[in-house]
Amino acid sequence: MNDQNKLIIEYANRAIALFRISVDFLSTKSVNGAYASAGELICILQKLAFIEVLHGAIGIVPSGFLFPLLQWAGRTHFLLAIVRGIDEVQELPAVFITFVAWCFIEIIRYPFYALSCVGNCPSFLTYLRYTVFIVIYPAGVAGEMWTMYKSLQVIKDKHIYADYFASIPFSYYTFVKAVLICYPFLWLQLYLYLFKQRRSKLRPHNEKEKKRK
Repeated sequence: MNDQNKLIIEYANRAIALFRISVDFLSTKSVNGAYASAGELICILQKLAFIEVLHGAIGIVPSGFLFPLLQWAGRTHFLLAIVRGIDEVQELPAVFITFVAWCFIEIIRYPFYALSCVGNCPSFLTYLRYTVFIVIYPAGVAGEMWTMYKSLQVIKDKHIYADYFASIPFSYYTFVKAVLICYPFLWLQLYLYLFKQRRSKLRPHNEKEKKRK
């Protein structure tokens, strides 16, 4: 299966996840069922997303290795350790906000990459790819941080994952607090990097030619 077909499958799965969340919201008029309706599918997709990190590492895509790895690691920890691992947070509105933001941004990103592979990406899709993140990305990060903050008391009271680290001096509760402190700074680095990409990709063609001269 080539990269273009993989991207199309990823797009379809993200669209299905967003559709499930939307149907649940419209039928229940509640934002509490996002994980129940699409959580497991999103978990599977997030695991498979490591392929994007490998593509950056070996140069198939120009995104590089570090930023995709940081984003993948942050999302994977949030999704598998926090949301799937702690039942008490699964019905939070923050999970709904995060899932919608993730799916929405990927529904734009995957067609952009697929059409770019064949050299036929329309300009409006390029503009959306490098513009919608300005609003959607902060919303998704806010949802992640809100969920992690709400999980802290449960982690502390129930000693979540304590058995896994019983033999070493490690506190998962302290780790999540540290992640929450670092999150805005790491996010800002990635956010500014995306703005740098936006300036490069959306710069008018004649301005690029002048720069070359």
